[in-house]
Amino acid sequence: MKKTSITLLALLAAVAALGQPRQFRRMAFTTPTPMVHDPVMAFEDSTYYIFSTGMGIQQMTSKDRKTWTVMPEPVMTVIPQWAHDSVPGFRQHVWAPDIIHWHGRWWMAYSCSTFGRNGSAIGLLSTRRLATPIWDDQGCIVTSRENRDNWNAIDPNFVIDDNDTPWLVWGSFWDGIQLVRLDTTMHVARGARPQTIARRYNLGSDKSKAALPINPNPPKNPTSDHAGPNAIEAPFIFKHGGWYYLFVSWDYCCQGSKSNYRVAVGRSKTVDGPYLDSRGNDMRHGGGDLFLEGDKTTYEAAGHCAAYHLNGEDIFICHGYSVAQDGASVLIQQPIRWTSDGWPTLKP
Repeated sequence: MKKTSITLLALLAAVAALGQPRQFRRMAFTTPTPMVHDPVMAFEDSTYYIFSTGMGIQQMTSKDRKTWTVMPEPVMTVIPQWAHDSVPGFRQHVWAPDIIHWHGRWWMAYSCSTFGRNGSAIGLLSTRRLATPIWDDQGCIVTSRENRDNWNAIDPNFVIDDNDTPWLVWGSFWDGIQLVRLDTTMHVARGARPQTIARRYNLGSDKSKAALPINPNPPKNPTSDHAGPNAIEAPFIFKHGGWYYLFVSWDYCCQGSKSNYRVAVGRSKTVDGPYLDSRGNDMRHGGGDLFLEGDKTTYEAAGHCAAYHLNGEDIFICHGYSVAQDGASVLIQQPIRWTSDGWPTLKP
């Protein structure tokens, strides 16, 4: 697969020479409460960056995480042709990016899909610097196909284990959250196969020493006739104190004030699990401690989270469906506190 370079400055210069189209006349603006969906964060040279779902991936910057400058141009001004070829119906609305700095480069994974179906792909970009990015198209990391795979290649998250080996965790509905080992190019390692590490319900698909009661009739999915009832997605793995913590989102996003998204968590001593909740229940069989949900006063629901250790502080971010803004999806940021037995909580 031929790799291409996506050079934003060169593209804008060419556009200016030919006469700017309407979409490039927008201006950057600042706000303390940016509207985002599926946010992730990066930090470089005293500047915080947030990337999120949007046309070509939305991006914004801040010096203090209090006021954000929303950039008019997306990360991806050109969508690679392989993405259109791989996912019928996909256009420019790119979902749920993730970003990590590893071995001198920034690596960004992103999702190409259509709502409620599992014909999807996770793509890869890389750059040396966020301040002056030239994003290199690194092709596709993983794809899922309808009627072939019982998982959905969206909502990626990179994690580096204690041996400096990269892994990718992803997933939405179907058989739940998937994990696979990567190689040094951030593509699937030779011989590696995805494994399921979390489900929303115990569907009785295999055995567990701490299995929850089997739920043969989980609630019907109100958003998709194809995805099934296994309402778990948006994984994020965060290392702390010798543990890997797996955050996931339960239930349903993307319905404004009708959303009932919430975040659950479990932990493991090894990156490939098993991930158990505080009662010893395996997340492969429906385990997980409820970590965050809407309070019905400020946020109707909240989910699709990320967690970081930045500047001496552990930070939790996600999007929440604002009650005051009629269900608009806005950025939530809160410090993480840790209990004496090593479980994360949010500072009130």
